[in-house]
Amino acid sequence: MAGSKRTSMGTDDMHATRKRGESKTDLAKVHAGTPYVWDGKNEDERPLTREEMQAGIEAYRKQRGRPTGSDKESTTIRFDRDVLAAFRAAGPGWQTRMNAALRDWLKTHSAV
Repeated sequence: MAGSKRTSMGTDDMHATRKRGESKTDLAKVHAGTPYVWDGKNEDERPLTREEMQAGIEAYRKQRGRPTGSDKESTTIRFDRDVLAAFRAAGPGWQTRMNAALRDWLKTHSAV
């Protein structure tokens, strides 16, 4: 494509670049597997301990999926298409807005 900028290489291109001596990767350093050593100066750059990593993973797992402890109940209900279209047209959150509209209606009408 004219004017497109290539941002990545295929494996054949990488091997050819390495053979020509144009690679910017220090292979000796990569193969040595030198571990990161924290200099102790900046606390933000300190590697996480195993316990901190585990706590972060567990916190992430807890926040996934549907919220727990909610007073909401899943149900199946049928609405007219035009009513659903009107709520959906306003974008994401249409179910929450529909719930608020029904709650507002209950304030002025008997629940029974």
